Amino acid sequence: MNIKRLCLACQKELEGRRDKKFCDPYCKSNYHYKKIQKGSGSFYATVDRQLKMNRKILKSFNKAGKATVRAHILTDKGFDPNFFTHYWKNKKGDIYLFVYEFGFLSRIENNKRKYILITWQDYMNK
Repeated sequence: MNIKRLCLACQKELEGRRDKKFCDPYCKSNYHYKKIQKGSGSFYATVDRQLKMNRKILKSFNKAGKATVRAHILTDKGFDPNFFTHYWKNKKGDIYLFVYEFGFLSRIENNKRKYILITWQDYMNK
């Protein structure tokens, strides 16, 4: 009995080994890429996506190494302060949260929430 086997990606008839699932490397790669995209709601994918977005936003607003920005401006762009990679505590006791090399400190000034943005410096390793 000869069962017709089809490529999982493009549905072309397969030739060769009985356990073959794809007609070529392109179809195999494409199939797995689409599979990952469908599962993009996974916890790790969500965290990674938000960290990348936070880093991009912080970088765009902190060109000089230090800046102050109203919180709503960052959050309107998609920034979420709950996603960060590490923290650093300065001598005053302020805790800066970092997204890779870009840090932020939440402050309330004149009843408005602001973020003080900084970049990681070598002296912070000590």
